[in-house]
Amino acid sequence: MPSPKDLLPLPPHDFQVLLALAEGPRHAYGLAQADADAPNGTVRLELGSLYRVLARLTSAGLIADADAGNGEGQDTKRRYFRLTPFGRKVAGAEAARLEAVVRLARRRRLAPGKSSP
Repeated sequence: MPSPKDLLPLPPHDFQVLLALAEGPRHAYGLAQADADAPNGTVRLELGSLYRVLARLTSAGLIADADAGNGEGQDTKRRYFRLTPFGRKVAGAEAARLEAVVRLARRRRLAPGKSSP
């Protein structure tokens, strides 16, 4: 299995899905809805392209099918996805990578916030 860093940088849509699944299993429509609650400036997940993203993340072992109907309010007719342990590591590595980019931007006075000494 590859190292999480081998998959970086993640495409923005992929990272957005991993972030949403970090909260728990969801179906595709639930992922699109979670995106609607995200802050401005994040990637928009459209249902048409979302299925391609889900297929790619499943093939890479970052997400997997979750048992439908086990959680409260889950619809057994929908396909639910969950973050795998490897997917959680990859998402964490991408978050750390992006954090480093933001720190660099702040040092160069390109982003708001505290700049490093």
